[in-house]
Amino acid sequence: MSEEEMKVYRVQGFTCINCAAIFEENVKQLPGVHDAKVNFGASKVMVQGTTTIEALEKAGAFENLIIRDEKAQKIEREPFWKQRQNRKVYLSALLLVISWLLSLQYGEGHILPTIGFALAIVIGGVSLFMKGLKNLSRFTFDMNTLMTIAIIGAALIGEWGEGAMVVILFAISEALERYSMDKARQSIESLMDIAPKEALIRRGTEEMIVHVDEIQVGDIMIVKPGQKLAMDGIVIKGTSALNQAAITGESVPVMKTKDDEVFAGTLNEEGLLEVSVTKRVDDTTLAKIIHLVEEAQAERAPSQAFVDKFAKYYTPAIVGLAAVIMVAPPLFGGDWSHWIYQGLAILVVGCPCALVVSTPVAVVTAIGNAAKNGVLIKGGVYLEETGQLKAIAFDKTGTLTKGIPAVTDVVTYGRSENEVLAITAAIENGSQHPLASAILKKAEAHGLNFKEVVVDEFQSITGKGVKANVNQILYYVGSPNLFEETLQNGIEASIKETLTELQLQGKTVMLLGTEKEILSLIAVADEVRDSSKEVIRKLNQMGIETVMLTGDNERTAAAIGKQVGVSTIKADLLPEDKLNFIKKLRGNYQSVAMVGDGVNDAPALAAASVGVAMGSAGTDTALETADIALMSDDLNQLPYTIQLSKKALAIIKQNITFSLAIKLVALLLVVPGWLTLWIAIFADMGATLLVTLNSLRLLKVKE
Repeated sequence: MSEEEMKVYRVQGFTCINCAAIFEENVKQLPGVHDAKVNFGASKVMVQGTTTIEALEKAGAFENLIIRDEKAQKIEREPFWKQRQNRKVYLSALLLVISWLLSLQYGEGHILPTIGFALAIVIGGVSLFMKGLKNLSRFTFDMNTLMTIAIIGAALIGEWGEGAMVVILFAISEALERYSMDKARQSIESLMDIAPKEALIRRGTEEMIVHVDEIQVGDIMIVKPGQKLAMDGIVIKGTSALNQAAITGESVPVMKTKDDEVFAGTLNEEGLLEVSVTKRVDDTTLAKIIHLVEEAQAERAPSQAFVDKFAKYYTPAIVGLAAVIMVAPPLFGGDWSHWIYQGLAILVVGCPCALVVSTPVAVVTAIGNAAKNGVLIKGGVYLEETGQLKAIAFDKTGTLTKGIPAVTDVVTYGRSENEVLAITAAIENGSQHPLASAILKKAEAHGLNFKEVVVDEFQSITGKGVKANVNQILYYVGSPNLFEETLQNGIEASIKETLTELQLQGKTVMLLGTEKEILSLIAVADEVRDSSKEVIRKLNQMGIETVMLTGDNERTAAAIGKQVGVSTIKADLLPEDKLNFIKKLRGNYQSVAMVGDGVNDAPALAAASVGVAMGSAGTDTALETADIALMSDDLNQLPYTIQLSKKALAIIKQNITFSLAIKLVALLLVVPGWLTLWIAIFADMGATLLVTLNSLRLLKVKE
């Protein structure tokens, strides 16, 4: 479908996948429409060509669909019990009860209860009959066709009461299905309502309230305490704690100050912020999340593809079986009325509603729940795949570790810690080396005023370190090799022992000293994330093989790997080596995930069964390339995602098994002639409602 000509509309009122397919076909037939595609999970239709909302609502009149422009405000539906479609059910049910009481008084064959039952059938089933007869004229067999044949057949053989009961139970089933599908979609709909539709904007000296569609990149957005941000941007003034749960799933507010990135839909808790807008409303991180989740809900899971294929052959088979049961036994002396009734009951029980809805409701619910908890799952296929993972490979830097070097140990010889830190920071100030920045941060944390220390004759010693004069004393800062060469007798044995001990812990050690002595050992390491150890423990408990992949040396890798508890450690790897190792893992375990930053590890992420990107809020590359994106920089979202996927897989299997089992049991009741229309409709309606309610249990899976 050509994106340039594509127009998106929101749809309210879908009850079933089949109805969505009929609506799609109806839209395709509209004048001026070249193509149309319905996304049932996200409740929207994409139209290529020109049409109007009135024409689209006419195409969806059979289902009383309400259509609105994608950007228009959501039309609040009446409460469920007040909806127009449901009023007909109440009237039909009242007529059914009155007719049943009349039949008790006058007998079932009397004209009064018969008229009452007939009215109940017509009022409650008018939309059903219109769809069913239209389908019958086209030889299209779906649940509406099967129900229409069954109800008309029941009336023809004099079973007016049961025909009316079937109509009413079916109408109740559809209403409850509509209600439960709305519940399943509520996760994504709540995301759409997160960001405000207006913001206070300053242009020049003038402040004004502006609709988000009219806010431009570069506008200054003023956000007061207690307000939500309407747009993505960079803080230019102010400091405040922002609740980012809607975007990243983080429950703890995050402090934001000048030059920090902020996202639409987050809540400003305390301070006044001025934010320079960096993205248009359609490009915000929240807008991207909503778009990706909706696309994911439209993706078919493998089990759904199986169900759809099965249903394609199943429905005609049921119609054939019903025809055989209606005709074959009477030809061998059976009672025509009895066996036609049994055949009609088979048509009702054979409706594939529960089977067809068994997978998509679970997928829509699980993906919506994940999005609310800061995890983007790109489709049903990845949802199912994650539940089957046997091994997970982690990039080390920035995934298991924070990716930012930090000073872990300061060992001094004859001087105070503050003194050696101040001298080292003064010498390293201005250096671009990551280890230098770690020392500067440590000195700042100690409140040392190292920038006022006068440094003279600074000189870099290539590959080994630096030297400079501080207070007329020449100091050296650098690697152990530098001091082995500088000191006349090399490094003392006791200092060397401490140095080796720190290196065995996977730390990089820098030394401060003069030409005569060593004054300090400063150990720097990429710190392990607080969550890494616990997450790896949980995954190992689940029986998942955990692997750490890194380009670091063997010693550092071993120290970090041992600390977090991974099963396997692979060091000194180039990007190509990571890719080959993932391929090897897939050969051994079939279903393998790779967790990385979504940029450096792109080849390995692509080669894995599931590529998981870390800390993806605001990272466009990760959002677009990964199969699953963990929006916050929190590995704890990984066990939650696996748990949700396993639960979704289990529920999908339960739904398919139950849907088929209840049909089989009901069909077997034909043998002794016990199957009635009442049992048939309860079996069909009950199965559909139970699989839908079972799927809604996925809303309760929490981090």
